[in-house]
Amino acid sequence: MTETLTQMRQEVLEIPDAVERLLSRGTPHIAQIAKAAAEADPRFAVTVARGSSDHVCTFLKYALELELGLPVASIGPSIASIYGAELKLAQSITLSVSQSGQSPDIVAMTAAATKSGSFTVAITNDARARLSTASTQTIDIHAGPERSVAATKTFVTSAVAGLVLLAEWKGCDALRTALRTLPQRLSDATNHDWPELRAAIGPASSLFTLGRGPAWAISNEAALKFKETCQIHAESYSSAEVLHGPVSIVGGGFPVLCFASADAAEASVTEVADQLAAKGAQVFVTSSTADVAHSLPHVRTGHRLTDPLALIVSFYTMIEKVAAERGVNPDAPRHLNKVTQTL
Repeated sequence: MTETLTQMRQEVLEIPDAVERLLSRGTPHIAQIAKAAAEADPRFAVTVARGSSDHVCTFLKYALELELGLPVASIGPSIASIYGAELKLAQSITLSVSQSGQSPDIVAMTAAATKSGSFTVAITNDARARLSTASTQTIDIHAGPERSVAATKTFVTSAVAGLVLLAEWKGCDALRTALRTLPQRLSDATNHDWPELRAAIGPASSLFTLGRGPAWAISNEAALKFKETCQIHAESYSSAEVLHGPVSIVGGGFPVLCFASADAAEASVTEVADQLAAKGAQVFVTSSTADVAHSLPHVRTGHRLTDPLALIVSFYTMIEKVAAERGVNPDAPRHLNKVTQTL
């Protein structure tokens, strides 16, 4: 009997090809934008987004701060769309991320940033959308149609688009090399579906996801996917922040998923994972260095900024199966639409 794949599963499997398509078709144009950004020489960066796209922005915040030393702040779209406030954004670059490019609040805030003198860049799966008109430049992520309500392809390709922009802006050969080999690493990541973690969270109603640095953005995205595809209440914390109060609700058997990349934060994330496991929690971590927590199989990519993307692909592979095991259709979560338009 032929297995019927959910739309979400099909789109997760399409991620490596989508990234390859973005790299081959999009890099020359992104390089031109990067050259213009470097010439603009911004003093700071701001991001505008919601949902999974906002988690992309958190990821890119760490990337820009780590690689360029450029401070990054997230701006609430309502500053422009509801309150009509004018921000002083001259000498900045604005990254507006939206898979649809249609939400009125994202468009309004981006237009306001452009008007204020910011170098605005839209990262979107629809280069003809209103967001493009509101921006100085547009990056098409070339993800192809994404029909499942849960964003997967567009999350990864939006993040990769930002990394290409960064690599070309900085002229970073190490990141360029990691990006060239990333499609194969992401294909490898789809082979990990973490059955031991699935067994632990299958009956759960609440859990924590943790990370630090770029991997905290992945933790945020994972927590959202637990909610929207499995109806599991998940909270995401920095592995440092969780010790400042939230740890109090951790009891015996409480599930915790820790995202650790091969970077300077790996040891601290793994240390917290072991501490929580010692308190009786069921803790899983994407590191081979844990002493008490369960180590999950993971794919390393050769760069601290591409590693987190392999982790989220393995997570997507896992969470689609958890949804099916809980009897939830991940393609059509209750109360949700593919394109959410907010003011």
